[in-house]
Amino acid sequence: MTVLVDRPLAAKPRRPARDPFLDLLRVAGMALVVLQHWTMPVLAFDGVRLTTANALSTPGVWVVTWISQVMPLVFFAGGAANALGFGRSDASPQAWLAVRLRRLAWPLLPLAAVWIPLPHVLLTLGVPEQPLEVGARLTGQLLWFLAVYLLAVTATPYALRLHERYGWRVPATLAAGAVLTDVARFSTGFEPVGYLNIVFVWLAVHQLGFFYAQGRLRRPWALAAGGFAAAALLVSQGPYPGSMIGLPGAEVSNMAPPTLAVLAVGLGQVGLAVLLRPWLLKLSSGRVLAWAGPRIMTAYLWHMPALFAVTGVVVVLLGVDTPAPGSAGWFAGWPVWLGLLCLVMWPLLKCFARFETPPALPYGTAGVGGTLAAAGLVGGGVLTLTVGGFAPGTGPFLAVLALVGGLLLTAPRAMRPAPAQ
Repeated sequence: MTVLVDRPLAAKPRRPARDPFLDLLRVAGMALVVLQHWTMPVLAFDGVRLTTANALSTPGVWVVTWISQVMPLVFFAGGAANALGFGRSDASPQAWLAVRLRRLAWPLLPLAAVWIPLPHVLLTLGVPEQPLEVGARLTGQLLWFLAVYLLAVTATPYALRLHERYGWRVPATLAAGAVLTDVARFSTGFEPVGYLNIVFVWLAVHQLGFFYAQGRLRRPWALAAGGFAAAALLVSQGPYPGSMIGLPGAEVSNMAPPTLAVLAVGLGQVGLAVLLRPWLLKLSSGRVLAWAGPRIMTAYLWHMPALFAVTGVVVVLLGVDTPAPGSAGWFAGWPVWLGLLCLVMWPLLKCFARFETPPALPYGTAGVGGTLAAAGLVGGGVLTLTVGGFAPGTGPFLAVLALVGGLLLTAPRAMRPAPAQ
């Protein structure tokens, strides 16, 4: 066996190498993720414990999450970009996958290099243990997206083959899987079964990106109307909450695990975005996209450490709690809060954006088994950090070992010298 799967010919995209619409979705999506994470926390410190609440728990504000929960759009844009990249690549599928694994895993190493020793250093300096543990765990938990996206990237060569052969039946089957999963989850009360939707929901949206890459999303208005209407019906008549993000104290979350409702909202978002594509491209700035594009991963990985740094100084050290969401104090203080976060984030971008480009590797051919094992190791490392974060213990060390092992396995095998004549 020398390839992961035969390269699908019919799935080759018709669009140019770079699609500014996809760049816009990824940059705008990540900007919304950062802005939402920086805006949501309602923080208070009593001298021992840092308590956290969510500003989006305010009654009626949940409707904002139907737009601000942009992960469906990020997976859609990723699917389209993967289809475009795979279609125009002359490399073997396993070599294509190896390159993407390196690009996803390499930026995690400096994050781990900072966060593994940091809790120990700060504890030695007298920083309270509980707030530090909250920050260390949440920094890792937000890596769930990378773990799932690694799955989508690894599945891309196979998913494109299915797309070529079965077309719309593939996302329809995945959506049906999401329906059955939710039926089993809510009828039995067995919550773990809901995590099957990590595959069904996110791969369904990722698969839609293949249709965009081929120019086959011809009725975006129908997708938008149908998706949002289905979501409204599910929320009003089903067991689903209105918020598309998890909220403290809620009996059901639409994100952990993902539900059919978040898939419906995702379909609506994709349809709306494609429908507005001509106007969005007129509003977008090529210079902004060119600057922000190579820094997306850095912003994703380091915006929470920036939040914890500001929280540590303002809330824990100075004792300034977050005003009540929606109050005059909250609106007056939000620009100052955002300004402080940007001030901390800027040097992090300057320092760590260079790691978005992994180092060059020796010549040779990537092996199939090694590439798949690399995907498993990198995914396992990210999943370990997602579950346990960077809290002191053996977990972060094991995660880094898995990441490094996966990166080493993506290195092409050194070419053997030609035999002597």
